[in-house]
Amino acid sequence: MKRQFYLDLAKKGLRVPIGTHMILHEKADHDTIIHYGDRLGAVMVEAAKYYKSPLAIPLMDLTLEKEALLAILGVPAEEREKFHFESLPAAGTVEKVASAPFIIPRMTATCDAIRYVAEREKQEGLIALGMGIGPFSLMTKMLSDPITPVYLAGTGLTAEDDDDVALMECVMELSIQIILRYLTEQAKAGAKAIIVCEPAANLVFFSPNQLAEGSDVFERFVMEPNLKIKARLDELGVDLIFHDCGELTDDMVKSFNRLNPVMLSLGCSRTLWKDAELVSKDIVLYGNLPSKKFYSDEAVSVDNVEQMTRELITNMKKAGHPFVMGSECDVLSVPGYEETIKRKVDAMMSCSV
Repeated sequence: MKRQFYLDLAKKGLRVPIGTHMILHEKADHDTIIHYGDRLGAVMVEAAKYYKSPLAIPLMDLTLEKEALLAILGVPAEEREKFHFESLPAAGTVEKVASAPFIIPRMTATCDAIRYVAEREKQEGLIALGMGIGPFSLMTKMLSDPITPVYLAGTGLTAEDDDDVALMECVMELSIQIILRYLTEQAKAGAKAIIVCEPAANLVFFSPNQLAEGSDVFERFVMEPNLKIKARLDELGVDLIFHDCGELTDDMVKSFNRLNPVMLSLGCSRTLWKDAELVSKDIVLYGNLPSKKFYSDEAVSVDNVEQMTRELITNMKKAGHPFVMGSECDVLSVPGYEETIKRKVDAMMSCSV
């Protein structure tokens, strides 16, 4: 798609949550639907129409890449969720992950769902998006203690100096390889843009003191891997939508300009109209209502949602930056709180400014 497409969405005042999960869970057999591409694709279409958006968004399920990687390595299915690498994988593991058949059933269903939407693009007036986890965030899921090696690397230690740093760097390379393969499959299925989610790239994992002292650890472990992702998407002719809902510094936000995403999605810890000064004018800012709290009326009421929606839209207009009103992350359907969450999403979508 041309970048102007996304700028035009912002100009039209699009409001849309990442909310396919909520629509999916209105179905009694939602646990079955996720395994069938045509049915999952139909849910993506239904969600896009409900939110009056031309963007058909997959589920933000950031567990699939880890499961696929561990399946290639022969880890039993029942052990994959809690599995962590404790020692360096055998020689040739990176090459194995880069070349072995890997599409697990859930990945196949997601790609088939994207294909379902793409085949109906003209008929439905929708474009299919893809979804995937970022390299740094995937790496953190596969180590029992990812903070220590990131910190050690920030002190200047290398893989030759420390076994934990060596393991982290190896797992990072495994992460890049499986992500590249999955994003490529989604592009082949017809995704016009892919949301790459790096929620772990934040101050929980990076020492503010090290960064202030000039450490390049964020550059090496977040920016460089994601620039590889961006380069592959460029080769595939697919747009990057970059998502990071973690707690960030201004310099981290500035660095995301180098990825040149068509949209940048940030969490509610950020003040978007201030971030407008940090982000290129041709990158649409997206977000960032506190959707993780929508289940609780005590934490966020409907009135709060309307007030925050008006505040964001008004201040982003003053900032003169292209903006799409949305959620800080995906809007999850929480059992017993479905109607509470839906009321707040509807308030975001419809309240007057």
